[in-house]
Amino acid sequence: MTIFEGSFTNASTLRVGIVVARFNDLITNKILSGCLDCLKRHGLDTSETSKELDIVWVPGSFELPIAAKILLKKSNYDVLITLGAVIRGETSHYDVVVSEASKGISQVSYENNVPIIFGVLTTDTMQQALERAGIKNNLGWNYALQAIEMGSLIKNLN
Repeated sequence: MTIFEGSFTNASTLRVGIVVARFNDLITNKILSGCLDCLKRHGLDTSETSKELDIVWVPGSFELPIAAKILLKKSNYDVLITLGAVIRGETSHYDVVVSEASKGISQVSYENNVPIIFGVLTTDTMQQALERAGIKNNLGWNYALQAIEMGSLIKNLN
């Protein structure tokens, strides 16, 4: 029997793309900071001159899938991370955005055989989003760990 697992020890061998939604940027900037901190602490060059990391900004979470798709056509990434924050409001717009973003991101991942980490916070209140973006715990760190694990796993499987 062979067991395949991803590794968390060294992200320096990975090529990572991050797509970030500007909408609710109070939240997404904090999640991005946590994500970059984790990647850096695990060996990925996160400097502005890095050849291993690209960051793309889009208007909102609805636009994450198309940017991820184009980014994957542009370059050879081991893993992508999509970051957004959708906070429930008084209309059904929340449900549409969350549904389409998640379906689109998974479809792009499957079509390209590249793991895409779904780092879109879906919360009922701004307070819940703030708690997940750093007040209690920065989920950006978790999304980066998932990316390191999945990026290294897929490399091992290939």
